[in-house]
Amino acid sequence: MDDTLESNKEEVKASKHEGKEKLNRDSSLRVSVLAEALPYIQRFAGRRIVIKYGGAAMVNRELQEAVFKDIALLSSVGVQPIVIHGGGPEINLWLKKLDISAQFRDGLRVTDSQTMEVVEMVLDGRVNKQIVNGLNKLGALAVGLSGTDGALLNARPLEGGSHGLVGEVSKVNTDLLHSLLAKGYVPVISSVAATTEGLTHNINADTVAGEIAAALQAEKLILLTDTPGILKDKNNASSLIKKIHLTKARELIREGIVEGGMMPKTKCCIRALAQGVSATHIIDGRIPHALLLEIFTDEGIGTMVVGRGEM
Repeated sequence: MDDTLESNKEEVKASKHEGKEKLNRDSSLRVSVLAEALPYIQRFAGRRIVIKYGGAAMVNRELQEAVFKDIALLSSVGVQPIVIHGGGPEINLWLKKLDISAQFRDGLRVTDSQTMEVVEMVLDGRVNKQIVNGLNKLGALAVGLSGTDGALLNARPLEGGSHGLVGEVSKVNTDLLHSLLAKGYVPVISSVAATTEGLTHNINADTVAGEIAAALQAEKLILLTDTPGILKDKNNASSLIKKIHLTKARELIREGIVEGGMMPKTKCCIRALAQGVSATHIIDGRIPHALLLEIFTDEGIGTMVVGRGEM
């Protein structure tokens, strides 16, 4: 009996020792992560980072929460995040509920007046407010906007109206954004905008994010996607290109290596860089806390596209 008690005591003692060692390792890891993040926090304090929020991170609740926490943390350490969003899955859900068929051409939604009403209702009335509420709950001061508010964005019909009420950005009016950012607010902007005649149009959210990043001369444009980034081989996730110059990115498009849904995202990055954005990133929003991993760690997780002779 005494031997059994002594054995149990030794086991408890060993277990406590292992637990203490694990706690010390975890604490050391946290300190290491913070130490790695510090120079990035200092570098990007007061800088503007435009985030296009989309893909699985909008659908999966855990990923949603992780994105909201990342954005709230960025704001709390002095970074100025600007969030741009679409809402394709939610739009499709409501079109189905209302028995309105969804049509696509060249990867873009063909938008008639009936569909546009649903798009505006979903993006401005539901998705935008869900993001704002999620950020505010975490202590960020989020403000929901569409491109029509304060004439933030001016639209024109895409390709002469070939896709119905689908538009492109003709002008960005940054005064409202400057005022909000100066007071610590986080603008959350839906990709709906009006023409000078007051006719609302649906605009690709990647395009909106790129144009706003350029107009603000943002430090970074980050596109949350459902892919690891730009791949040398689209069927091999391990072929991720970690960093690429915009001239090489153009070559990959010409060679057909960048194709499909990755092509407009890569073109969006190239255009933003050409207009003065410091760096652009295509990252996998399916990874929890992808934003912090890309911005505040040495390795990052996606593809960084750069210009201005940098590499």
